[in-house]
Amino acid sequence: MDDILIYPDKRIDEMSQTPALQPDRLLRWMSSLADATRLRLLALLAEHELGVSDLCDVLQLPQSTVSRHLKILADEGWAISRRQGTTNLYQVVLDELEQPQRELWLITRGQAGDWATLQQDRLRLQQLVLNKQQDAGAFFADAAEHWDNIRHELYGQAFTRDAMLGLIPSHWTVADLGCGSGALARELSPYVEHIIGIDNSKPMLAAARQRTHDLANIELRQGDLVSLPIEDASIDATLCVIVLTYVQDSAAAIREMYRVLRPGGRAVVVDLFAHNREPFRRQMGQVRSGFTTDALTEQFAAAGFRRVICRPLPPSPEATGPALLITTATRH
Repeated sequence: MDDILIYPDKRIDEMSQTPALQPDRLLRWMSSLADATRLRLLALLAEHELGVSDLCDVLQLPQSTVSRHLKILADEGWAISRRQGTTNLYQVVLDELEQPQRELWLITRGQAGDWATLQQDRLRLQQLVLNKQQDAGAFFADAAEHWDNIRHELYGQAFTRDAMLGLIPSHWTVADLGCGSGALARELSPYVEHIIGIDNSKPMLAAARQRTHDLANIELRQGDLVSLPIEDASIDATLCVIVLTYVQDSAAAIREMYRVLRPGGRAVVVDLFAHNREPFRRQMGQVRSGFTTDALTEQFAAAGFRRVICRPLPPSPEATGPALLITTATRH
């Protein structure tokens, strides 16, 4: 009896680092652990996020039994769940358990570590995860040939454009040269700090103002591409999309791009690849029938640009006009 110390004037919880618990909460936690099926469920969910059907396969128990025990664990805060499609996925996240609850679970898991039933469950869980990985691999092997069509059908095509636009530094100021009705400026607006749209057509600028009136970071100016109303070295990037074929002196317009760009700034031009569809040119009011890659490359190099890349673009299946090319270049 001499080895037993009694503290009649102290509460037991004051001698512990664990905050005091209301007895009913502690008893509920202990009661929820006092079941073999729930112990097995918690051990599995501590290792992997699983749905009810997965748990049924691993535990080899009916769905009604698994669901009933899962509800108890969820109600007592042992497991969290999230919705994925039509399925609820469950998981035990130690960091989201209260400290006393976490300590209780760690003690319980440590004591049950050699339980043969849990070891069998882990083996079936490993096989389940492996089978899922193989199913995913088989899906992509079968879908590889049609994967682009599948993605476009399920998710559309805008997300690839948004992903690429997300690469643009958000602090940039971009000049949209020949901005037209403002469609490109509006699309680019969420991704950059400031856009200056330039066009020589008053009706086009009016349409652009109507389209972009609610966007504070778009500024529209009337001006000619061979004499841009923009200060020297004030722009991070210039965009000129299907505009140069309307400009009599394309070389002068490219020199203007160089002038307004900051050192290291980028110029991007998309325009018509050289063609012999003269009726099309006249119908569209263009002054030339497109450009060859060599011609544009030479004009950019002559203006002082470096790292000039000019290449044809693959035609869109639905497009009826001539093919296009793209040129990118950097101010030295």
